[in-house]
Amino acid sequence: MSNEMKQWVLASHPTGMPTKENWQLQTAPLPEPGAGEVLTRAVYLSVDPYMRGRISPRANYAAGVGVGDVMHGGGVGVVMESNDPALKPGDIVESFRFDWQEYNVQKGSALRKVDPDMGPIHSALSYLGLPGLTAYFTMLTAGELKEGDDAVISAASGAVGQVAGQIAVIKGARPIAVAGSDEKIAWCKELGYAEGINYKTEPDLTAAVKQACPNGVDLFLDNTAGPIHDAVMRNLAEKSRTVICGTVALADKFEEPDIGERFLRNIMIARATIRGFILFDHAKHFDQARKDLSSWAKSGKLRHREDMMHGIESMPAAFLRLMTGANMGKQLIQISDDPTL
Repeated sequence: MSNEMKQWVLASHPTGMPTKENWQLQTAPLPEPGAGEVLTRAVYLSVDPYMRGRISPRANYAAGVGVGDVMHGGGVGVVMESNDPALKPGDIVESFRFDWQEYNVQKGSALRKVDPDMGPIHSALSYLGLPGLTAYFTMLTAGELKEGDDAVISAASGAVGQVAGQIAVIKGARPIAVAGSDEKIAWCKELGYAEGINYKTEPDLTAAVKQACPNGVDLFLDNTAGPIHDAVMRNLAEKSRTVICGTVALADKFEEPDIGERFLRNIMIARATIRGFILFDHAKHFDQARKDLSSWAKSGKLRHREDMMHGIESMPAAFLRLMTGANMGKQLIQISDDPTL
């Protein structure tokens, strides 16, 4: 183990769509764990849409990343040194705060042991991690998914969307995919989506949603905002539920107000519910959600796909792939050897 490591720091807050120049790769001394702390070697790191908010100077629901700070993120790693009696070298752990660097030091209490019997350890960042948990609680709790619902899901082939659509199938609903390529739509249909809308080639999104849901949209999982949101708002079923989970379509307009149509009359007439979603509001139920997701995966009811890049040098490129929709499935970066393989 070297005495130095590589890490990415935020070089500047982006204006509009981020670019690789917003980060700088540098070397730093290997951190040493203090009392109650654990040194981990990163194995897999994650990039997720919420990170766009963290690199904006605007106020957000969680503290942002300042210029010169190491970039935040989630990851899975292996314990190298431990000053916490609950963890020992060789344990596989996961945290929402594995920074963009090769090694991390954290309090042992901030780490969760990963059980390789529940799934591959990188699944702790996909269907057993933030995306899978987000899909689970947006659909079943915030979205109050019901049997027979027509459920429209944007970014349907992504890390959240691919799980959300399959949960809809498991619960007897009818999911409709909105994604940005025919290849992505085909993958969604393999997963059980009833229909798909390619928003990049569809000339009239409102008509396409109407055709897919002639009786209106019962549940809308909005992972994008933008024109897809507008098309669904014009097609709400009575007592529909919309869950606002992400706004990736606004990634190049993050510092500007999103000015568009107002749909208050549509919402009033449909007696619709629209609610914002933050995953950590549901933290006390994470264990049960992971058990359900793992069980569905082992029984073949839940399939998943990862888009894997390699090396700490790939972090900004992986994030930009996510922001532009170039990824297929959960975007991950393998930083070092997986000890379970």
